[in-house]
Amino acid sequence: MQELRANPHVKSVSRLYINYTDEFKEYFVKEYERGKLPRTIFEECGFDPEMVGVERFTSSGKRWRKAADRLEGLTDKRKLNSGRPRTRDLTPEQQIEKLKAENAYLKQMLEFRQELARLERQVKKKPKSSQERNSKSS
Repeated sequence: MQELRANPHVKSVSRLYINYTDEFKEYFVKEYERGKLPRTIFEECGFDPEMVGVERFTSSGKRWRKAADRLEGLTDKRKLNSGRPRTRDLTPEQQIEKLKAENAYLKQMLEFRQELARLERQVKKKPKSSQERNSKSS
C-alpha cells in the first residue's frame, strides 16, 4: 500500500480499492485509443502487475472507457453527489402534483391489497374436488 501511495497516479489506497487520479484515467483512455494494451499503460506508469493484479488493469480500463463516453466523463463525482437532496423547494403547483401522484399510488396499493385478500379468501373457502373426496373414502 505504501508503494501505491507513492505513485503520482494514485489518489488514495485501502486494502480493498485503489482510487486513481482523473488525469491518469484520461491518460489511460487516450493511450488505449492509440492501441496500447491496459497492462502496458499501467506498467509504464509505475504499477507492478504482481502487486495490483492484471485483472484490475483490464476491468478498470473497461470502466474508464465506458465512463469517458458519458456526459460527465471520468471525473470522480462521488464527493459532490452524496445522494438525493433531502429537501427541495417546490412550487404550490408542484406540491399539488406530488400529492396527487402519492394519492394515486396509495389508492392503487389499497386496491391491490383488497384484491389479494379477496383471492386469499377464495383459496381458503375452495371446496375439495369430488376426486379428492372419493380417494379418501376408499
